[in-house]
Amino acid sequence: MVGRDPVVLDDPVGESLRGRHSHLARRVGRAFTYLPDVSTFAAVSTDPDPARWTDLTELLGRDAFADMFSCPVPPPSDWEPVFVLEGRQMIRPGDAPSVPRGDETDDGVVELGAESLPEMLDLVERTRPGPFWSRTPELGTYLGIRDKGVLVAMAGERLRPPGWTEISAVCTAPEARGQGYAARLVGALAARVEARGEGAFLHVAEANTGAIALYEKLGFVTRRPVTFRGFRTP
Repeated sequence: MVGRDPVVLDDPVGESLRGRHSHLARRVGRAFTYLPDVSTFAAVSTDPDPARWTDLTELLGRDAFADMFSCPVPPPSDWEPVFVLEGRQMIRPGDAPSVPRGDETDDGVVELGAESLPEMLDLVERTRPGPFWSRTPELGTYLGIRDKGVLVAMAGERLRPPGWTEISAVCTAPEARGQGYAARLVGALAARVEARGEGAFLHVAEANTGAIALYEKLGFVTRRPVTFRGFRTP
């Protein structure tokens, strides 16, 4: 499809901050990060100018956490490593089997609005799907499943590089696991993304073999291995 160049997925944070998420971005020179409580992810321009790292230090502050996600270029040697996590990036190719679109009249999947934020934050606190803050839902659409009125599963849209939408924050309450909720939510989101003419992609920790198997059943394939990294500015 037009606009689905996978090359932009090499720097999904930077492409999102410079593009469709520019209204949620802070910028100093060649450095970008999200607004507070939206996301901690940061990025720098891909040109070789060393001033980009000075710009990022000015943007984040000294002795501050720099969540570089899978930034394709490493920071200077005086940036202290905070964490390293091996993972993979997966995409649904254009010839992947179609997935049914879940909504309020189909499959029990509902769209989560601002009124659901306390429930969403509580579910994230109990399940730890990854970075999620009070304004993270501003990044895109979030869907959920309720059991007797209680939110027990959730997934949503996060990074938005040109032509693509990332599916993230996939989580299910411990007492509700084993019922296929994650598959229903990821499938519903992928269907919505593809109905817009975009490609669906996601990131997963390499150690999370159960999630990888689930995504493969839903038609996702591994595009490339990634290493997630965090640093502390000098």
